[in-house]
Amino acid sequence: MGEFINIFSSSDPSAISTSVKLLLLLTVLSLAPSILILMTSFTRIVIILSFVRTSLATQQMPPNQVLIGLALFLTFFIMAPTFSEVYSEALQPLFDEEVTLDEAYENASVPMKEFMAKHTRQKDLALFLGYAQTETPETIEEIPMTALIPAFAISELKTAFQMGFMIFVPFLIVDMAVASVLMSMGMMMLPPVMISLPFKILLFVLVDGWYLITHSILEGF
Repeated sequence: MGEFINIFSSSDPSAISTSVKLLLLLTVLSLAPSILILMTSFTRIVIILSFVRTSLATQQMPPNQVLIGLALFLTFFIMAPTFSEVYSEALQPLFDEEVTLDEAYENASVPMKEFMAKHTRQKDLALFLGYAQTETPETIEEIPMTALIPAFAISELKTAFQMGFMIFVPFLIVDMAVASVLMSMGMMMLPPVMISLPFKILLFVLVDGWYLITHSILEGF
């Protein structure tokens, strides 16, 4: 701990530079969850899986830990080519001391920008570029991260909610059919959800719902 304090109290420029890099590294590590959520496919996946659970009305089944774990592994699977490019183009040369930290950051941002730009709507990107009064970039590499990341996030939110709506429709039809049958039988005091739940689970299992949901998520990327 004393050595750590001495680094920041030293007047040696090299020591100060090292301390600044250490602070930047700690900052990046603390922001890693936000980076994972906002710069990858995680946002779309976890929202879609949450919509599936809500439409089934199974309360906490599957539990949050299962949904988040599945979303994380699907994210790693989808992002594997991008992460591999980041490692080969930025991290490995940095570890081998072939490039500087600034060059490594620039090299790492290129594949991430390409992935995000591919799934970002032009309208959303133009919103942030226009607010920041930034000139329209000619290439993906020229798009600032400060505009691309929020544009990508709201684009993913819209896509996830569109897919969530399509997931809700068949289960809503089951609820409406069950409610109509109960009303025709005079059982108005019986909650329709209690009766429709087994039918929705049976429908979801018969159509192999988890396969279809996962297939749709993968095809979306």
